[in-house]
Amino acid sequence: MPIPKEKQSQERRQRLLQCALTLFVEKGYADTPVREIIMKSGYGTGTFYNYFSDKEDILKTLLEEFAEDIISSINSYYSTEKDLYKRFIETKRITMEVFTRNEELSEIYSRAAGVSEAIDQCLQQFEDKLIAFYTRNIEYGIARGSFSSIPVKPVAHAILAVEKYLLYKWIILKAITKEEMIDMVISFHETLAKGLVKEH
Repeated sequence: MPIPKEKQSQERRQRLLQCALTLFVEKGYADTPVREIIMKSGYGTGTFYNYFSDKEDILKTLLEEFAEDIISSINSYYSTEKDLYKRFIETKRITMEVFTRNEELSEIYSRAAGVSEAIDQCLQQFEDKLIAFYTRNIEYGIARGSFSSIPVKPVAHAILAVEKYLLYKWIILKAITKEEMIDMVISFHETLAKGLVKEH
């Protein structure tokens, strides 16, 4: 039975993304030309350009899908847990577990800043998406009367900053294990929750 065209198309796109990701980690984003992604994939040049306009487009796609993976994992948890205190703590565990399951993407995220203005914009969009998600969730807790009324944006930025720094210590510096990284993120959020959650 022949493979449906839509499935073939999705498989080609995923192969191009995986080949690019592998090369970005092995060689660095700046040192990976599009032709090497094409060669590694085994597809023709036309196939690459059917899916992506350039190397930046492929990195942007990887980061967008990564952000969506994090957000959908958290949303899935929200469908089963209604306690806002537990949500606040455990969603950070879920976030860091998505990072640990995707070591290559975590490394790209940690190393790519400053490569180019376009890549910095990709990273900014990735982080803005996470910050907006964190902001909405804290605002939801405030609106429900479960969280103290606080300036939300600085807290959302601080959450991302802690996650990003500890991710860097794990994936780049190799100074901590992934378990230590997750434990430190959880500890930070438990401490933060003491000032944020009205009653628990």
